[in-house]
Amino acid sequence: MRETGKLDYLELPAGHGTIDLVKSFYAGAFGWSFTDYGPSYSAFDEGLDGGFDGNPDSEPPKPLPVLYSDDLEATQAAVEAAGGRIVREIFAFPGGRRFHFTDPAGNVLAVWSER
Repeated sequence: MRETGKLDYLELPAGHGTIDLVKSFYAGAFGWSFTDYGPSYSAFDEGLDGGFDGNPDSEPPKPLPVLYSDDLEATQAAVEAAGGRIVREIFAFPGGRRFHFTDPAGNVLAVWSER
């Protein structure tokens, strides 16, 4: 249910001419599906929660989309097999573990798991 003041959408840049590459990456790594709206826009519906990181040493200093995985190692392998680049190997944090990667368009995302 949509509510006023609640996060409702996350739009990531795909870069000029890379939308098919980006779609292929997310379909291969995470099983996402897409709805195309013309040649340069494609939508996904994959869930959204959020939080704020107040650590001044956090890199990069911009929004970090974080995906969930039941099996962090298998997901990291799928990200790499689909063409993603791991930029921070699996590490522990309060509440679980995660890793960071870049997609083919250069967006930095993370994947986390409770275990």
